[in-house]
Amino acid sequence: MTTVYDFTVQTADGQQQSLKDYEGSPMVIVNTASKCGFTKQFKELQQLYEEFQDKGLVILGFPSDNFNNQEFEDIDETVSFCQVNYGVTFPMFAKVDVKGDQAEPLFTYLTDQQKGILTEGIKWNFTKFLIDENGQVVDRFAPQTNPLKMQKSVEKLFNEK
Repeated sequence: MTTVYDFTVQTADGQQQSLKDYEGSPMVIVNTASKCGFTKQFKELQQLYEEFQDKGLVILGFPSDNFNNQEFEDIDETVSFCQVNYGVTFPMFAKVDVKGDQAEPLFTYLTDQQKGILTEGIKWNFTKFLIDENGQVVDRFAPQTNPLKMQKSVEKLFNEK
């Protein structure tokens, strides 16, 4: 059976990283954009991360430019923007496509596991996927969902252990 741990992704500094490095940790995987109306969600994602990181939660941010060119060209600018403006300390990865023929395989897998309400694929920035400690996709949250509204779903993962 395939899990998110079977994927390798590119870090912001160009290295390859296996998601197996996060095995045993619940995760939120989110496609982000620095110049989007939902960009303020970085603050709430960081709050969620700070609240649950001691229990093992990992949030993985994947910048994407698929929707109205709302991401910086330079990944260093993206990472700096997130850190300076929103205090982001969770891992940010290289810019990826999250839809179409060039979509990052991880995001193809995520959308195959949890279809959207109006579309199977990702329809906008800040689509959030909740992954359990076994690497299984257990929930999907729409771009407009404030990350703090995911708290109960995240808590449930820890309560089921």
